[in-house]
Amino acid sequence: MSALQLSSLPAGSWDLPPRGGGGVPQTLPTTRACPGACAGASGGALVAALVVTAPEKLEECEDFTFSFADAVRRQPLGAVTPGFDFMQKLREGIDGILPSDAHSRATDRLFVSLTHSKTGRNLLVSQFNSREELLKALLASSFVPVYAGLKPVEFRGETWVDGGFTDSLPILPFGRTITVSPFSGPHLHLANMIVMFSLENIKRLNRALFPPSHDDMKRFHKEGFDDALRFLQREEWIS
Repeated sequence: MSALQLSSLPAGSWDLPPRGGGGVPQTLPTTRACPGACAGASGGALVAALVVTAPEKLEECEDFTFSFADAVRRQPLGAVTPGFDFMQKLREGIDGILPSDAHSRATDRLFVSLTHSKTGRNLLVSQFNSREELLKALLASSFVPVYAGLKPVEFRGETWVDGGFTDSLPILPFGRTITVSPFSGPHLHLANMIVMFSLENIKRLNRALFPPSHDDMKRFHKEGFDDALRFLQREEWIS
């Protein structure tokens, strides 16, 4: 069997491990196949980083996701409420979860999709010289202009925004890549992803920007886990 890779695009930063992005990592360690590398954009990059550097902290990450979503819901205008620092809260959450040697664990195993703020070119980063550099790459990949703030994230002397704008589901050039996305397809080509233009996908996009209720998030998590389990059983990677 060829090497197995994972590419993830959860919808929004509060979808970190809920939906399929959580189901696959939670289930793979007990199967005959574990991902050798993980890639992602936006919240998907955060899931990928978690799987590569701290898979034992999935529950801790889920707790942060719920509390982060609660904080956004409490704001009168959501994440764009004046005075609410979306990126700072996200940074605090990531900083509290990544281990001290996260950059060493991530190098050559984690591929983070970034979009250059001025040229619009895509960059897939897999080398991280320090924990802080890894943290900045993850923040840059999650930065949606206006929604998350007005100033793009600086990474290696240049400014970058959400990698989902240019490559939302990176396909690695080696092995087999399993893609995980909350959006259904086919029909619309969107940043390396084929998406069906449907009412349900519009609802999913809305939930990416405006976090759903706590109960709905738990339901999405359960649905994603079940979907991942069915996939692994179909591929005969789990009995």
